[in-house]
Amino acid sequence: QVQLVESGGGLVQPGGSLRLSCAASGFTFSTYSTNWVRQAPGKGLEWVSTINNDGVNTYYADSVKGRFTISRDNAKNTLYLQMNSLKPEDTAVYYCHSFVRLRDYWGQGTQVTVSS
Repeated sequence: QVQLVESGGGLVQPGGSLRLSCAASGFTFSTYSTNWVRQAPGKGLEWVSTINNDGVNTYYADSVKGRFTISRDNAKNTLYLQMNSLKPEDTAVYYCHSFVRLRDYWGQGTQVTVSS
C-alpha cells in the first residue's frame, strides 16, 4: 500500500535550519508530483511547496520562497525540504502529500518548532 513517512522535524532557534525527509513506498515514486503541506497550531492546512515527478519544476508559497528548497531523489524514493532562515511563524506540523491513482495520500507529519 502507499506509504509516506516524514522525518527530520524538531526544535530550532529562529534563523536556524532543518531538513525534512519523506520516504515513499507502495507506488512508483518517480512518476508522481509530491507536495509539502503544513498546519500551524489552531490553523488550517497551508500548501508549502510542490515538485514535479522528475524534479525539474518546483513551486513555493510566497511565505517560504527564497528560504525553503524542495528536492527529491527518485533512486531513493525520498522527498526533501531544506528549510533555512526559519521563523517562529514556520512552526507547524509538516506533511508529505501525493495524489496517487486518483487518491490523496498523506504522511503522519513531523513537528517543526521554531523558538528561542
